[in-house]
Amino acid sequence: MRTAILTLVFGCFIQTSFGQRIPKESDYYEMVTLPVPEGMLFEVGGITTLPDGRIALATRRGHVYLVDNAYMAQGKAPQYTLFASGLHEPLGLLYHQGALYTAQRGELTKLIDTNADDKADRYETVHAWPLSGHYHEYSFGPKLAPDGSFFVTGNVAFGSEEWWRAESRVPMRGWTMKISEDGHMEPWASGMRSPAGLGMIDGELFYDDNQGDWVGSGAIWHLQKGTVSAHPAGLVWSDRSDSPITMTNKEFLDTYDERRVRKNGRAVKPENIPNEENPLTMYEARKKFPEITLPAVWLPHGVLGISNSEILKDDTQGGFGPFAGQIFVGDQGQSKIMRVVMEKVNGAFQGVAFDFRTDFQSGVLRMNWGADGSLFVGETNRGWGSAGSKNSGLERLVWTGEVPMEMKTVSARPDGFEIEFTKPVNRETAENLDSYSGKSFTYKYHSVYGSPTIMETPLDIKGVKVSDDGLKARIVVGNLTQFHIHQLEVKGIRSQQEGHPVLHPVAYYTLNHIPDGAKLPASEWSTKRSKKKKAAPKAVAAKTVKKKSKKAVPTDEEIQSLLAKNTCVACHNREKRQIGPSFKAISERRYTNAKIVDLIYNPVPSNWPDYPTPMAPMTQVPKAEAQQIAAWINSLRSGD
Repeated sequence: MRTAILTLVFGCFIQTSFGQRIPKESDYYEMVTLPVPEGMLFEVGGITTLPDGRIALATRRGHVYLVDNAYMAQGKAPQYTLFASGLHEPLGLLYHQGALYTAQRGELTKLIDTNADDKADRYETVHAWPLSGHYHEYSFGPKLAPDGSFFVTGNVAFGSEEWWRAESRVPMRGWTMKISEDGHMEPWASGMRSPAGLGMIDGELFYDDNQGDWVGSGAIWHLQKGTVSAHPAGLVWSDRSDSPITMTNKEFLDTYDERRVRKNGRAVKPENIPNEENPLTMYEARKKFPEITLPAVWLPHGVLGISNSEILKDDTQGGFGPFAGQIFVGDQGQSKIMRVVMEKVNGAFQGVAFDFRTDFQSGVLRMNWGADGSLFVGETNRGWGSAGSKNSGLERLVWTGEVPMEMKTVSARPDGFEIEFTKPVNRETAENLDSYSGKSFTYKYHSVYGSPTIMETPLDIKGVKVSDDGLKARIVVGNLTQFHIHQLEVKGIRSQQEGHPVLHPVAYYTLNHIPDGAKLPASEWSTKRSKKKKAAPKAVAAKTVKKKSKKAVPTDEEIQSLLAKNTCVACHNREKRQIGPSFKAISERRYTNAKIVDLIYNPVPSNWPDYPTPMAPMTQVPKAEAQQIAAWINSLRSGD
């Protein structure tokens, strides 16, 4: 309703080439799908750009290809040359000093073309590590360190009976390794669960992890030597003589309940064991174990991805739009890319995350800049599932030259946040406090798979000051909460010239530290509010009192917080197929509300044989909320 009102009020400002319609992501960033020869299965696991502008790809099938004319100049199709084969699921690719490097499951490999015929004729093992044979022991990388060595991460395995628990069966599973050119391996950091994304940002190493046990949501960590990020499994190897970490797996599990319980001779999943009276958080655990490092930026699960991947800094000097120097993060499950901006406060990284570009044809696993400033995106969904219509692919994202109306960045202030926009704002909308809303929250730190949001608190937005040039809005928040994620919404803001809304109007700022400094004097705040908007909630409330009953169906707007809180949107979309079927498709099955509730708790994957990723039991969803979700789903059914 708020957006509709403001669209009417400020519709007179919309005067660009887009006419009266609201712009879309594709107006600013166009996807180009690269054709692949029939029968060639890419499932891209690694991608890099060569000095001559060609692209090199590693595939999960064990091949490396060189791609000529990847930019499809003059409409000509790209040409693919097989450079190497026989590799064991390479999940990364790097060009360095005339050779290609890739992390196979059990080794870092150097691929050398000695006679310049575009075929590798030497495969050298730089360093090898053990495998237990578990399917989940992927290895990712490498990334090049400033000193010329390489960073590689190792996935954990899962338990045999307790398949939901991550475990480190062999050395360096759940670790980041630093490997020199001559093969010396230095354990660098632990706490990894599924570290698919590595990124070197201005000489600093970062990685992202995926939601799971002990990982409430996806997030990005700054990986300094000796870091313990989140998961304790890898700490079984912290007693090695070369380990930079002193805390042990046993110390951790002796302190925090892993909820290992057996009933009738069988292991019980942790989420089926009630123990939520006083949920632990990561920042509380850090008080006991200082080696635990908090995420620099949380990527709220189901909103900003469900299986985060490549981390890549924009070094195109403006060739990719108005976000030069910022960070892009892929997501395999939701087939999209997010945008992140970090800053240092009190010596530690923290920052903000936004949505950026959705609707890739398959899961976004790898990204790299082309020679022309476009972004190559390598995709796969095998074994993991993803949104999109394809199982794999190679796409190129090209900036159209149009600048979107966006929050360019958000930075922390002693009394709130400063939002910088890509275009000057319409002052009337930006000085209206009803244009802003938000909340703070965090996640549980426990052995259960993932976490709902907890400690949700509406933000007390007291005032705003808009800069003279209209590019910044400093908002004063009366209840900042250290260590929590602060969700900021600017759905009422419009651009000055075109009257456009902000393309992605929600930001998520991870506030690990509240900066020192001067607070904004109250005399400089705007506290204006729209009279119409002030009266509207009373009118709505009056109608609700008259019409609402116990069986009332939640509206789309009302249900969104429940879907996000319970991570339903991680796999389901209202209208479109994602990891799972759309809510609309579920409604067409004509299940009763009670049956949908039962299926939330006890999914039957055979009901949906076309979806490779089975739904996990969502026993943590409160019964009352499951009933509301079921009623809403059935309200989507078209006719009777």
